[in-house]
Amino acid sequence: MNSSRKIRRAMLILVLLSLVVRGFFAAFLEFGNDEVYYWTYALYPDLSHFDHPPMVGFLIQFTSLNLVFDSEFFIRLGAVLLGTFNIWLVFLIGRNIRDELTGFYAALLYTASIYAFIIAGTFILPDTPQLTFWLITVYFLIRSIAGPVNRIAKGYLLIAGLAAGFALLSKYTSVFLLAGAFLYVLIYNRKWFKTKELYLSAVMALIFFLPVFMWNYNNDFISFTFQTDRVGIFDAGFRGDFFFTELGGQMLYNNPVNFILGIFALVAFFRGKISMDAQKGKLMILIALPLIFLFLFFSLFRHTLPHWTGPAWTTIIFFSAVYLREAGIKRSGKKLLPSFVVTSLAVLMLVLILGVMQIRGGMLYTDPGNRPENIGERDISLDMYGWRQLSGEFEQIVEKEKELANIDPMSPVISHRWFPAANIDYYLARPLGIDVLGLGGLDGLHKYAWITQYREGFIPGMDAWYVTVSRDFKDPVPMYGPFFENVELAYTIPIYRNGKHVMNAFIYYLKDMKKMPLSILANK
Repeated sequence: MNSSRKIRRAMLILVLLSLVVRGFFAAFLEFGNDEVYYWTYALYPDLSHFDHPPMVGFLIQFTSLNLVFDSEFFIRLGAVLLGTFNIWLVFLIGRNIRDELTGFYAALLYTASIYAFIIAGTFILPDTPQLTFWLITVYFLIRSIAGPVNRIAKGYLLIAGLAAGFALLSKYTSVFLLAGAFLYVLIYNRKWFKTKELYLSAVMALIFFLPVFMWNYNNDFISFTFQTDRVGIFDAGFRGDFFFTELGGQMLYNNPVNFILGIFALVAFFRGKISMDAQKGKLMILIALPLIFLFLFFSLFRHTLPHWTGPAWTTIIFFSAVYLREAGIKRSGKKLLPSFVVTSLAVLMLVLILGVMQIRGGMLYTDPGNRPENIGERDISLDMYGWRQLSGEFEQIVEKEKELANIDPMSPVISHRWFPAANIDYYLARPLGIDVLGLGGLDGLHKYAWITQYREGFIPGMDAWYVTVSRDFKDPVPMYGPFFENVELAYTIPIYRNGKHVMNAFIYYLKDMKKMPLSILANK
């Protein structure tokens, strides 16, 4: 009893500390390119979008009260709240697998995961709702099909189907939940094929995904095509550099200590060296490992992103928790903080401290560039710095142009790609009531191809702004010279961090549109 009370008290402290720390970062840091782009999902909600299903946009609408509160904190609030809920959910799964101490170890390792704590638990991304519904699905799957077929298990399976449907509405890789459950039943527990609940659960999940399918049907299946092209392998040769980048990224994103511990735990499970319910373990293996191995395979030929396998590595955490619990028993100890966990949490703290030092202060690295157009080009931390500063400068320029009248100061801003279009939209244009329009190809604009139509597009003779930064400089003359009578550099704005000149912003006049661009969605 005392041990149980001690664990629950420790869980409460862990949950509250995590909530406070992630809430602070949510308010303190500027948006990254991806995050600010997903803000447009809430700004223009739809059944689905070019890149992903709609759930992340719905989550932003909910926590910001449909963007009534549109600061970084409220837009990220869904990640902070769901990330906090996930810690308790992970504890429940670990407790179900073995006992409360196992659940607490799992919660600690989850908190130490850079993917779970920062990427999905602080930043607002499709991974945010996906990870929550992934864990809910895993919880109810192990309480249903990894055991006897009875009335209670059937009810749990229906809930799992419901959660899997929400996971599919969050991110396409959630299909591995359904695939893993199907493989488990096929290989280990075929009795479920005789129950109607198995089929009803799958149908429920697919019904939730139906709006995404309908949107794709009405848009030439553009989202499915885009995601398929991202992992297509037949048009590229062998790329060992991509493979090791993906493998290293998986190790870093999930915390190197967690990664190594996960490998040890999986080996111990396959060798029968840890005591856990074998059926639950087999189910989680079939959910997690296919996702990990598939993207490692794709990375042999194409560039992939390590966070795509984040939910799978989060599932591996439960094997690690059992492994630590087993080690504690062998040593006749019941430590709340095993050395592996302490080291893993220390790695997380180091990443947080160094990351904030670099993003906000440039303490570790500053890229001087060799030309005004490429200052900061190699400093990836500038993806989350400078837009607040530039916002104030752009507001002053717009006010100045009301007197200078070089162009109408309320002219739209034109951009060629979804980033920096979304950054410009949120930080520069939105506060002034100015539109951002996309002029380029669909492969670069993504949702901004639709947003441009929502905002009624272009008109002959119009003027526009163009904004580009030295972190990602794109010369507008070759891109937009054919469309405007005159393209002219108007302002160069230096961006400073900790007193150092780290980046330039270039603001152009685009005067008198002489050629109307064709609508890239004309046939949609």
